[in-house]
This record gives sequence, structure tokens and C-alpha cells, in this order.
Amino acid sequence: MKRSEIHAAFEQGKGIFRLAPNWVPRSFCVPGRRIKLHPDDYYALGMNRGGIDERWFSSTTPADNGPLTGEFEGLSFCVYEDKGETKQFLLRDAVDELKGALIGERLWNTYGKWPMFSKFFDNKGPLPHHIHHRDEHASKIGMMGKPEAYYFPPQLNNHGGDFPYTFFGLQPGVTKEQVKQALMAFTKGDNKITDLSSAYRLVPGTGWDVPPGVLHAPGSLCTYEPQMASDVFAMYQSLVNDAVIEEDLLWKNTPKDKLGDFDYLVDVIDWEVNVDPLFAEHHFMVPKPVRPVEEMHELGYEEKWIVYRSPAFSAKELTVYPGASVTITDNAAYGMYVVQGHGTFGTCNIESPALIRFGQLTYDEYFVSEDAAKDGVRIVNPSKSDPIVILKHFGAGNPDLKL
Repeated sequence: MKRSEIHAAFEQGKGIFRLAPNWVPRSFCVPGRRIKLHPDDYYALGMNRGGIDERWFSSTTPADNGPLTGEFEGLSFCVYEDKGETKQFLLRDAVDELKGALIGERLWNTYGKWPMFSKFFDNKGPLPHHIHHRDEHASKIGMMGKPEAYYFPPQLNNHGGDFPYTFFGLQPGVTKEQVKQALMAFTKGDNKITDLSSAYRLVPGTGWDVPPGVLHAPGSLCTYEPQMASDVFAMYQSLVNDAVIEEDLLWKNTPKDKLGDFDYLVDVIDWEVNVDPLFAEHHFMVPKPVRPVEEMHELGYEEKWIVYRSPAFSAKELTVYPGASVTITDNAAYGMYVVQGHGTFGTCNIESPALIRFGQLTYDEYFVSEDAAKDGVRIVNPSKSDPIVILKHFGAGNPDLKL
């Protein structure tokens, strides 16, 4: 990577970087096959790596997939053209080089990096009941805590998979001793920890906020997941759909001096949030318009907040109607993904492909610098029938989020 290449690409895109698809496998998952990857490519990294059921967006965070993890796994690459040659460099390197000129001085001065990423999670069945650590526990192993959020795009949910329900938290009245006993039974078969939880039906076009320290077993809808830039987790359920969860995942991201300490695993749980009898009321999200709907319709677009309960990140869904040309401004840098339609985005072409080969470069993902976002991005939809739909993910403390 040359510093000059980063600056040339930044200037070429007028403050907007094109990004390459970033596919991530999970050994404990079975792909739901809704993220537009070619049917022959879901095991492109080898059967021993597991199926590809995630695509990561705007990521400067490496995936933590064990000893076989690839050098750049989970990291987004920027793409640009130079004299007919296609070149790539890491978004992480671009952030390090451009600093506040790319992500904004506020985020750079606070974090010294791009502090979030988003992903598609696309699993055929449910995941085990698991947890992402809070800062106080993640810091013991040199990592950040991981809040995350879910949104279920209608465009990618033509089927619900095997189990379109998610277990969240614990039922009111469940005791710490009951949870401890379930964890101690992890290697004895099904530890039945979800018997202590409640499942909620997942609805396309809605979402959930999932703070760190909350037990959750994500269901089988294809999910758009903004989250903090961390891959910290531990699995608390031993058997899912007859698939055995290895015991080392129970102790994943546990400090060495706490291995075997079941009381520590219970302490990782944010107890009051998990047993909240109003959990759904406090964490379920329905889209909310960013401004009066009638005003937006007159201008040819509609934009909604789809993730808005966490201070760590936020997300919007932008729809530009057929034939419309609009200029959209934001006061923070963001990553974006085109989930439907085609047209132009600033000086860039955008299109949502129906099918993508592993390793193929696309025009469906970009990263927008703070200054470019503030200046406004002109979006043109030349279609007579198809809307452009864009998902936009922002870092911590979005100044536009007033909900």
C-alpha cells in the first residue's frame, strides 16, 4: 500500500471510497443463501472453514475465527481504478492515513479508529444462546465490549429459514444459580439454557437493540447488524438443532485465570437487563422517519432510522423513488450498502447485483467521509420502476440522531 494511492482514490471519489465484498465464514453455521453469493461459492474457503454466511461492511476489524483465520479475514478493502488498472488497499490503512479527514475529528479523537462495522448474518437455522462481553470483561483480554443491533431487510428475506425466532435474555424470576447449573451441564448434552429464556418472532422491516451482556440466540432471518468494532463472544448453549457446540466456545474470550470459573461466566451477564419484564418494549425497533414523510415524498425519497437505541452506532434506510434525483446530507461519516436498484451516488455508479461470485468486485458498497456526507451526496435513480434502497451505518454519537 502506498500513501499516494489512498489520497488518489480519496480525491477520485470526492471523499467516497468504493469497497469490495468482504465474505466471512463461520465453522458453526449453515448458510441461509440469501446474501447473493453464487450457490457454488458458499464453501469457497474450504469445507473445514465452514460455510460463508456473513458479509461484513465498512470493517477495519479482523474476524476472530480461530487458528485457520485468513490474514485479511473480516477486513474491508477499498477499490479504485488507476490508468485502467484496478487496485485495492485496506480501509483500515485509509483510516490510519486520513484520520479525521475520513471519519471525522470527533470519532478519530475519541477512538483513533473507525469504531464500528456492520454485517449481513445469513444463517439457515438459529445460533446458540450466546453473549458479547461488556467493556469491563472484554478489557481483561484487551478487547472492547460489543453492543450490536439487528434489522431484517425485506429484500433479503424471501424465506425465513428454519427458525425465524430469536431468544433474548432470561425470563423474569430466573436465578443466577439456575443459569450456573445450565452452564455446568454444558458437556453433558443439551444444557437447555433456552428453557430459561423467551423467544420472539422476527418480522422483516423491523429490528432489535442488543446491548453487551445480553444473552441472545439469533433466529434464521437474514439480518443487517451494525455493531461495535469487536468480535468478542462466548457460547452458552451446548446443542442447537442437534449440532454440538465445542466447549472451548463456552470459555472463549475468558481470561486464563478465570477458565473453569462458572461464577465468572454468570458475572458476564448484565443481569437486570436480561430479566427485564419489559425487554421487548425497551429493545424492539420499528423504523422511524428522519423528517416528516410528506416532505420527503415531495422531494422523491424516504429515509428512516432503523437502528437508533444505542449510543455506539446507528443506521438508516434510504429509499430514492424511480426517476428521482435527490441530494442527501448527513453530519457524520458512514458506510453504505445498496440492497436494491441502480443509479449514481455522487460520482460513483451503484447497482445491486442479483448474484456475486466469490472474489468478484461489485458496485454495491461505499464508505462516505464526514465532509462528503456534510456536503451532501447526489443520488440519481434512472429506473422507471425500481427504487434505490440503501442501508447506511454510522459510528458512535451520530449528531443527527435526536430520537
